Amino acid sequence: MNIFKHISTARTALLILLFGFAVSGCSANWGWYVVSPSTEQGRINLGFLLGGLKYTLALSITAIAISVVVGLLIALPGLSEKRPVRAINRVYVELVRAVPILVLILWVYYGLPQIADISISVFWAGVIALALSDSAFQAEIFRAGIQSIDKGQHEAAQSISLNYTDTMRYVILPQALRRILPPLGNQLVYMLKMSSLVSVIGMQELTRRANELVVTEYRPLEVYTILVLEYLVLILIVSAGVRWLERRLRSDERQ
Repeated sequence: MNIFKHISTARTALLILLFGFAVSGCSANWGWYVVSPSTEQGRINLGFLLGGLKYTLALSITAIAISVVVGLLIALPGLSEKRPVRAINRVYVELVRAVPILVLILWVYYGLPQIADISISVFWAGVIALALSDSAFQAEIFRAGIQSIDKGQHEAAQSISLNYTDTMRYVILPQALRRILPPLGNQLVYMLKMSSLVSVIGMQELTRRANELVVTEYRPLEVYTILVLEYLVLILIVSAGVRWLERRLRSDERQ
C-alpha cells in the first residue's frame, strides 16, 4: 500500500504545481499557459509531452533487463581463480566504463550499421547503447554481491553434491540479490535519466518531445520545468517501488 501512497502524493504534487502555473500565466513575464491544463492548447501540449513517457519507460526497462543478464554473465569470470579468466571481466568493465554514454549512443546508431552491415532502429540503437554501458556497472554490482556471501554457503552446497550452476542458482544468487537490490534500483533510476540522451538520435521520449515543443512555443523555461517534474515524479515512483520491494524481501527473509 505504501507505493500507492507515494504515487498518489506525487500525482497530487504535480497537479498542484500545474495549477500554480495556470494561475501565474496571467503575468506578462511568464507563459505557463502553454502547459496549463485550463487551456485547450495547454492540454494538447501536456498530452504531447506525456506521450513520450511510454518510450522512456520501454527504452529504460528493456535496456536494464538486458544489462542485468549481460552484467551477470560478465561478473562470473571475475570470480574465477584463474587470472586469464578474470581478465575477461576486467578488460570488459574497464573498456565499457571508459566510453561516455552519449558517445556510445552515437557510435551504435551511426557506426554499428556500417560495421555489421545491418539496419537498426532508433529504439534498438538506444537500447543496445544503454544496456552495453550499464552492463559494466551491473557486472561489478553482481561480482561484489556474490563475493559478499560467506564461503560457508559454497561449502554447504558442495556437501550436498550441488554443481556450480545449481549452487549459484539455488544458494548464492538468491542471497546475493537481496544484498544488491539497492544498487540495482539505483541503476534503474540512472537508466531512466540517461535515456534522455537518446533524444540526440531522434528517439521520441520525454526530452525529445520537450525540445520539439520549445521550438514551436518558444517557452523553454515553462516546457523544461514540466520536463523536470515529469522525471521527478517518475523517479519518485520508481524509488518508492524499489524501497517497497526491499522491505518485502527483508520480511520474507525473516519468516
